[in-house]
Amino acid sequence: MVCYLESWAVYRPGKGSFDVEDVDPKICSHLIFAFAGLGSNSKIKVLDPWHELCKDYGECAYNRFTALKEKNSALVTTLAIGGWNEGSTKYSNMAMDPAKRKTFIDSSIALCKDHKFDGLDLDWEYPSMRGGKPQDKQNFATLLLEMSDSLHSNGMILTAAVSAGKDKIDGGYDVPKMAQALDIMNLMTYDLHGDWEPFVHHQSGLYPYPDDTGDNKNLNVDFAVNYWMEKGMPSSKIALGVPLYGRCWTLDDASKTDYYSPASQPGEAGPWTEEPGMWGYNEICYAQTTHPDQWTIKTAPGMNEPYAYRGRLWCSYENHTSVAIKASYAKEHNLAGMMVWSIDTDDFRGDCNARPYDLIKTMVETFSGGIITVPPPPPTTTRDPSAPTEPTTSTTTTTTTTVKPPPDDVCTEPGNNADPNDCTHYYECAPNGSGGYDATEEKCPAGTLFSPTNHLCDWAKTVCAEGNVCVNDCA
Repeated sequence: MVCYLESWAVYRPGKGSFDVEDVDPKICSHLIFAFAGLGSNSKIKVLDPWHELCKDYGECAYNRFTALKEKNSALVTTLAIGGWNEGSTKYSNMAMDPAKRKTFIDSSIALCKDHKFDGLDLDWEYPSMRGGKPQDKQNFATLLLEMSDSLHSNGMILTAAVSAGKDKIDGGYDVPKMAQALDIMNLMTYDLHGDWEPFVHHQSGLYPYPDDTGDNKNLNVDFAVNYWMEKGMPSSKIALGVPLYGRCWTLDDASKTDYYSPASQPGEAGPWTEEPGMWGYNEICYAQTTHPDQWTIKTAPGMNEPYAYRGRLWCSYENHTSVAIKASYAKEHNLAGMMVWSIDTDDFRGDCNARPYDLIKTMVETFSGGIITVPPPPPTTTRDPSAPTEPTTSTTTTTTTTVKPPPDDVCTEPGNNADPNDCTHYYECAPNGSGGYDATEEKCPAGTLFSPTNHLCDWAKTVCAEGNVCVNDCA
């Protein structure tokens, strides 16, 4: 499990503030501190010296971050350089010049040694794009190979965060050479849709949605994973990226809430992340938990990922069930593991779930434990442009089977709760603000049962092997 930490999370207000000491050092195998930058002299640049360094009474975030290894000797801590705000042009200029590459590599290794980082994560967004050059594809590969040699000779690792978009893969990545250089490739299978588009969609769908056409058919996790492997990246080096935040829009018409409904403006900023067009998972789940009557939560028919709306605010995001399905997908495809952006927007305080860091822990448990059923992709259809975006009375936009008060002994905590008499289904329980719960009954896929231990649907034989559970279904 690779976990990025947004260093600026420490400046968020209220419950959103997250510092190094808020990291649980035992749930991630690799922790990445984001970001360092690139200076005009081609040397690595510390972007927030007062917070990240110790000199001049600084807060020593680098040293405190790498000191987390004292609490988990197996933990790997690395430093990410780049990111969206750094742009592409200066990386393009550095990568094309052998002397500048050497300056960058030498300065990066020196900084890592000074602060006991175990390696570097390069997040150039993106070679050959955003002011880059066509030659970036080969220059980026050369840079990675030189970095790999230097880092490995110093006992350090090299990883990179890369795009899931076909145009960026084709234009910027020499995949066989990258496979030689990288220890892990962090695949950014998110931000596939967002408020830069005039319609709502899921930013990290596992499969194409039925109404997807043209290039949108390629904007999904399954396409990206398979395309990278077809181009030459071994599955054993791919960490599958999952966003612990939602992409949000402002609907043009509050009565039209299906996928592809018009939305020409970004969603309002979240209360803690304060960025229009996105909410952290912690913000979404907290708002739903504290004001459940204000939100409608749905899942498109045959799909795995939730979306929710409140008035004209519409957000697509991940939840306990969808991340478990993605982790199982990664395991079935023999991937290296999972990656999250970012640890500081999980429910790290445990405000919404029975435990802190529920999404990360769910992925770790699923990837290291039994494989759950990954539903197959739905059949692709062509949307009738004249059709209404809201369902008629004979259809539904959710996989929910019923909404009803459950038996008194079912909802014992927020989240997924077992029915003690029937493991073929379960109840998704949300506090109703009156001391009780609203429950949604969900069916497990064929061949699976709900595991009271892991709180998700797993193979029947795996659930029955857990012991005295599902007595009516495991006989």
